[in-house]
Amino acid sequence: MANTFKSNVAANIVTSGNTVYTCPGATQTTLIGLTLSNKSAGTITANVYVRRSSVDYSIISNAPILTGSTLVPIGGEQKVVLQAADELKITTSANSSLDVIASLLEIA
Repeated sequence: MANTFKSNVAANIVTSGNTVYTCPGATQTTLIGLTLSNKSAGTITANVYVRRSSVDYSIISNAPILTGSTLVPIGGEQKVVLQAADELKITTSANSSLDVIASLLEIA
């Protein structure tokens, strides 16, 4: 089995479902860190969820992020395991207000 650390980034997240990462086939991925950064002039809310087989599973819902602040919903003791074809999706309450960094460990 090969273990590969990866970092996926996404800028200017919008209000519709943004796919930040899709777990490759024949792979399991451990999401070891997720940082959401508000770059807008006002408070926003963010939603983070995993889509598996067309069903959405919420990690956080309508979490407020103050202007110039960062939210770290995954990191430290919190990890999330993704299976092949799972999608990590993020939305925000205001278009182009959020940047995302996902730190991952792929096991193939």
